[in-house]
Amino acid sequence: MLVTDKKVVVMVGGVGGAKLALGLQQIVAPENLTIIVNTGDDFWHYGLRICPDIDTVLYTLSGRVNKDFGWGVADDTTITLDTLKTIGEDPWFLLGDKDMATHLLRSHMLRKGHSLTEIVQHLAKNMGIQANVLPMTDTEVPTIVDTVEYGELEFQEYFVKHRWQPTVKELHFRNMGSAIMSKVVQETLQDADVVIFGPSNPWLSIAPILAVPNMRETLISLEVPRVAVTPIIEGKAIKGPAAKLMAELGYEVSAQSVADYYGDVITAFIYDERDSALESYGFSSIAFDTMMNTDEDKARLSRQILNWLFQREEV
Repeated sequence: MLVTDKKVVVMVGGVGGAKLALGLQQIVAPENLTIIVNTGDDFWHYGLRICPDIDTVLYTLSGRVNKDFGWGVADDTTITLDTLKTIGEDPWFLLGDKDMATHLLRSHMLRKGHSLTEIVQHLAKNMGIQANVLPMTDTEVPTIVDTVEYGELEFQEYFVKHRWQPTVKELHFRNMGSAIMSKVVQETLQDADVVIFGPSNPWLSIAPILAVPNMRETLISLEVPRVAVTPIIEGKAIKGPAAKLMAELGYEVSAQSVADYYGDVITAFIYDERDSALESYGFSSIAFDTMMNTDEDKARLSRQILNWLFQREEV
């Protein structure tokens, strides 16, 4: 059931963000829904351009995702990687055979001169996705994780190869000063009625988006609700390294710390009903059940957020 005619922009990365995007897809008309996705995780591997967060969103919205993992393609095989092992390779990044088709086409189109934005829109259309999926920038801006044990690592080395166990000292985004916000992202934000930050890792998934030149300033200038959803419940991350990373960077592991981190980028914050009330510094807040175990949960949370923001009766 559609619950709003508002133009909704959601900024995401990772599995949690993709879940909320799926919930919004169920209740927002596709022409009114835009998902802006983190590309700091992207990297080149075996000559292929891998875009993990974009692909997780595409596979989730198109119903292709491996629901056991929350990423990758359902019922995929690993014949190609298994063959690589027989000829002396030790492939540490999982690429399924069906998944590899996406990387092959994207890499081919990049070499033909197409922008990442054009490629993502092409992939989304051909996967049957009607909502607008956009990369945060077409510029390559890899997240670099400075660790105690290994020095600087590109994100996937930290996250996958080392299973996010190294101790993080600092994060930065290579080449970000040269990044450009695409015209379509600028226009989409200027036309938005609401901006939602998914329950993604604020430091690894949302910070790269906010670091795109003029992104933060553009968001703050918008006179529309801007709401973030916590990825932290009762001092723990729903999934992934958010809690560990927060502690290593010197933050208290709490929803309050996440809200404070967003600061003036947001006007509202959603925390989980299992946590105590937040102290609100210039923004409103409310507690919902933010766990999204089923598709119904995803739609329910999305509906609650939009109804609260626009003061509608629950439907």
